[in-house]
Amino acid sequence: MTTPPRLIPVLSAANFVIGMGAFVLIGMLTPVGQDFGIAPGRTGWLMTTYALAYAVLSPLLVSLTGSVGRRRVLAYALTGFAVANLLSAIAPTEFTLHLTRILAAAGAGMLTPVSASVAAGLSAPERRGKALAAVIFGLSLAQVLGVPAGSFIAYTFGWRAAFVVVALLALPIIPLIWRTVPSGLAFQTVTLPELGRTLRDGPTMLAVSFTATFLAAAYVLYTYLAPLLEQTMGYGRDGITAILLVFGAAAVIGNLAGGAIADRIGPFRTLLILCAGQVATLPLFSLMPLPSPALVALIALWSLFIWSMMAGQQMRIIALRPAAAPIVLALNAAAIYIGAAAGSAIGSVVMGIGGVQALGLGGMAVALLATGHILWSERLSGKKS
Repeated sequence: MTTPPRLIPVLSAANFVIGMGAFVLIGMLTPVGQDFGIAPGRTGWLMTTYALAYAVLSPLLVSLTGSVGRRRVLAYALTGFAVANLLSAIAPTEFTLHLTRILAAAGAGMLTPVSASVAAGLSAPERRGKALAAVIFGLSLAQVLGVPAGSFIAYTFGWRAAFVVVALLALPIIPLIWRTVPSGLAFQTVTLPELGRTLRDGPTMLAVSFTATFLAAAYVLYTYLAPLLEQTMGYGRDGITAILLVFGAAAVIGNLAGGAIADRIGPFRTLLILCAGQVATLPLFSLMPLPSPALVALIALWSLFIWSMMAGQQMRIIALRPAAAPIVLALNAAAIYIGAAAGSAIGSVVMGIGGVQALGLGGMAVALLATGHILWSERLSGKKS
C-alpha cells in the first residue's frame, strides 16, 4: 500500500494540535497560577499530571485498540482531545484542571504513536526517517506557533481562551483524518500480551527509556522558561512570546534536520551528538541575565539539539523490535511525557533549592545521565544503529 498524497500533512496537522494542547501550559504558568493563587512551581505540576497520565495510558490504549482500524482510532482520539481541552477551559478549580489534563493525555496518547506507526508502515524503509520526521513535524511546529500563540492569548485574553483555541483547531482535522487515512488499515494486531512481552525485553526498554532521560534534561529548564525569563531578563508577555517563537522555529529546523541526519549517519551517532549538545548548552542558562542577542542564539541552538532527536530515536527502537512497531512507538511516546514529568518535577525541586538560575546546571546534570544512558543502551542492544 502506498502513502496517500495528503496523509502525512493531515497527520502532521493533528500532531500540531496535540503539541499545542500539551505544551501550551509552558507559556502560561503565571496566568494560571495567578487565577488559582498558586506559585509557578506548583502550577508546573499540571505538566507533570498530563505527562504521567500520557505515560500510563498511551501504551495501554494503543494495545487495547490494536484490532480497531487506524482511521477510527485516530479520529476518536482527536475528538476526545478536543473535548478534554474544552473541559480544561471551564475547569473551576486547580483539581478539576488536573482531571481534564488526564483526559487530554488519553486522546494524545493514542493519536501520536498511531500516527507514527501509520507513517512508518506506509513508507519505504529508506524514506522512513523522513516520513516519521514529517509526521512529528506537527509537534515541532506547535513549538513555533502553538505555544507562543497560546502564551500571547493567555496573557491577553486569559488562559482559558487558549484551551478553547486548541479545541477549535482540532475540529476541522477530524473529518480530514476520516477522508485521508485508508479504511480498515492495520499493519499488525497489537495486544496486551504483546505489550507485556515488549516490557520484558530489557534492551528494547532501555533504548525506549532514553527518550525520557534525554527530554527530562530539557524539561528541567523548559517547563520554567517563562518564570526564568521574567525573573532574570525582566521579560513580560511580548518578550516571552518572542523567545518561544525562536525556540519553536529552531525546533522545526531540528526536527526536519534530525530525520535527514539519522538517515545519513545512523540513529546512534545522531543521538550521541545531540546529548553532547545539551551538556554544552544547558549550563549557559545559569549565567543569565545575558545580552538579548546572545540569549536568542542560545535558545535557538539548544532547541536544535532537543528536537533533532525524535526521528532518529524512533528509527532506532523500530529496528530493535520491528514486529511490535506500534507498541514500541506508543512506549516511546509515553517516554516523552515521562521525561517531561520527571524534568518538570526536578526543575521544581531545583528552583526551590537554588532559584531559577540553578535550572541550567540541573538540566546539565540530567543531560550527562542521558549521555551515559545512550552509551549503555547501545552496548547492551548489540546493534549498530
